[in-house]
Parts: sequence; structure tokens; C-alpha cells
Amino acid sequence: MPAPMKTARRALLVASAVVSSLALTAPVSHAAPKPSPSTSPSATPPAGMSTVGGERLGQAGTQVNLASGVPVLPKDLTARSWVIADAESGDVLAAHNAHWRLPPASTMKMLFADTVLPKFPKSVEHKVVPSDLADVGAGSSMVGIKEGETYSVHDLWLGVFLRSGNDAVHVLSKMNGGIDNTVKEMNEHAEELQALDTNAVSPDGYDAPHQVSSAYDLTLIARSGLQKKDFREYCSTVTAKFPGSTSKKKGKSVRDTFEIQNTNRLLAGDSDIPVYQGIAGVKNGNTTNAGATFTGVAERNGKVLLVTVMNPEKSEHNEVYKETARLFDWGFKAAGKVQPVGELVPPKSAAQASAQPGSNNSGEAGGTGDAEKSSKSAVGASAASGSTGIGVALGITGGALVLLAAGAFLINRRWPLPDLVRRRGRS
Repeated sequence: MPAPMKTARRALLVASAVVSSLALTAPVSHAAPKPSPSTSPSATPPAGMSTVGGERLGQAGTQVNLASGVPVLPKDLTARSWVIADAESGDVLAAHNAHWRLPPASTMKMLFADTVLPKFPKSVEHKVVPSDLADVGAGSSMVGIKEGETYSVHDLWLGVFLRSGNDAVHVLSKMNGGIDNTVKEMNEHAEELQALDTNAVSPDGYDAPHQVSSAYDLTLIARSGLQKKDFREYCSTVTAKFPGSTSKKKGKSVRDTFEIQNTNRLLAGDSDIPVYQGIAGVKNGNTTNAGATFTGVAERNGKVLLVTVMNPEKSEHNEVYKETARLFDWGFKAAGKVQPVGELVPPKSAAQASAQPGSNNSGEAGGTGDAEKSSKSAVGASAASGSTGIGVALGITGGALVLLAAGAFLINRRWPLPDLVRRRGRS
């Protein structure tokens, strides 16, 4: 047996032993009661919130272990709920009302993608029929799907991630057996991830009674999604060419294209906010009841952080991104100095995970691959089919990483987020 394989096998046995130990010694986590039917959240967090990830995460208010050498949190944070966590170790560095169940808006699309993305190879094509778009909610964000036109799965996912297109979500849901089946699978996947604050009603995050999540859950879901190669590609893509309408020109059928840009302002920038240094996804949202929501991932100096911000009270333009950027800034300064207040828990099945020869470790939807192939992914390669931007910005590296089954989760070891493409610095 080659030396690298022996090393990986030994590390896997150690990791599996750690998982088993954690399963036996970790305290029991409790979910909060089921959400109320109202789509509008109360003004204050409930008294009894979930304690998944640690007792302090179930407490109202800001939770942080300030000590000598730990920077003070930003004072101008107005979000109802937020979480900042180390994406690799799972440590929650600080949180505010982490388990408050709130409407998630289009950040729910992260759960949709993490659930459905592995179902179809990106090259599969689908011709859109009227029923595919019949139940898209009024006022939805749209990428511009046209009835009678054919789209690849790759096109559809670009529409989901870049333009937050509810039309693309509904087409993929119909391909997946329908809206009801997709929502059912999303809720089952949320339970497997231990995202117990989450209840999906629509696959796109459109406001609906009982549709809720939490800053903790959205961070957990993003961490799961980012372990999939295609998920990382789509959420980090800044611009792409999207298929338009087919027309006849000189007797030939010609398909027009148009450019779409990612609505994540920390990734694409805006007039009042620059691109955030090291940003590489993940997903934003905004609805009447949810307000603005956002989960982002960024890397600096070898540290990979996840931040989720839900519903800032301050109404300034792009406020959700500005508060996220301030939390990222704090997290990169505090990392290695602050003691965590909780953890992002692994999926339920991770404790029983074991290596399975021939398993698809690349995380590529509908594809095949192995850890060695993933380790050789070209960092910074542009996304396929003419898209531009970061592309596969988070390709998995090999080395000492040991990929476990059940979503390739790593327990108490470096999480598979490698060299990110360094974005230009903030001005």
C-alpha cells in the first residue's frame, strides 16, 4: 500500500475514534418548540431557544468571551441575530440570539442547493414547460427563465446563486419530483444536519407561514454546502453568461445570452461597499418579513470564517453587508485569541461515518472523483460555460486532509476549505 494511502487510513481511524468519543461524551442538545404560524417575527427573542451547539447559544443577547487581548465587538451592530464561526474547526467565536427562529428569505436557497444539487449532473438539459413556473410567488426575484426554452442544470444553478432566481429554483424543484417532494427532502436534510430551528415551506425562501431558520442553522447549512465542489463554484462566481431567447437569424436558430451578476455585494461590490478581501460566497436574501439576511464565507491568513447576519434594524443601504464585514473584521482579529461560546455540530450520521472505497469525495454534483483529483483542482479557475469571477475558488486540497463519508465532514481536524483566491483589498 502506498505511503500516502497508509497515512490517510491511519488519520481516518483516529478521526473516527474522535467522532465516536464525542458522540458518547457530548451533552444532549435540545431543539426549541415548533415555530409559530406567523411570518412576522416578534420584536424580542423567545425565552426558550435551542441549545444545539452549546448552552450559551440558547441564551438571548450577545455571547462572547471577552478577555485580555480579545478585541471588543463592533458597537454598531443592529441585526436581530448573528453568528461568527470558524468554518474549519466549527468553533462559534461569538453570537447574538443564535437560535432565534426568523424568516430566512433567500438564504433558504442554501438548504435547497445542499439538498438538490447532488441529484443532477450539470450537463443535463431541461425544456421548460408552463407548469414549471406556474407557482412562482408574486414579486419573486427572477433570473429570466423562458417557457419553451432549454436550459442546462449548470445554467439553472447559476440563476439560483447569482440572481437568486425563484424561477430557476422552481424548475429544478419540478425536475426533482415537484415542490412538495423537494420541500420534504429539504426538511429531512435539515434534520440530518441538526439544523433543528429550520422549517422549509417553499424551496426558494419566499415568505410563508411557518418558514423559519436561524443564524446558527444557516451557518451550519452553509458549512455543509461548501463541502460540495459545485456549491463552492456557484456561490463564488461573480458574473456569468445566461441563455436568453432563441430567435431566427438568416434562417438559423440563434440563442442570445445576457450577463448576470452575483447579488452578493461583498462578492461583487456596490457603490457604497467594496468587495470584501477574501470573500468567496455564500448567499444573500431579502423579503418583506425577513428583512435582509446574509451568510458569507471569507479567508485571511489561513483562517476561514463564516458569518450569518439576520435582519438589521438599521435601514441604511447594504446594511446587512456592512454589519457582516464588521463581524468578519472582528473575527479575523479575534481568531486564536477568543475562547468559543459553542460549536457547529456535525451531521447526525457523521458519528457513524467510515471510509468507503470508491466513494465520491469530490462533492461534485452527479460526478465521480477522488480526493487526489480534488487536490489537484486549479485554484482560481473560472466557472464553466463562459462564467467569470472566482469560479472554483474553494477547490479541495489533499495533503493531510482525511475525507469522511456522510458529506466528507471532518471532525476536530482541518475542514476542507483550502487556498481561496485572494480578493482585492477593501478600500
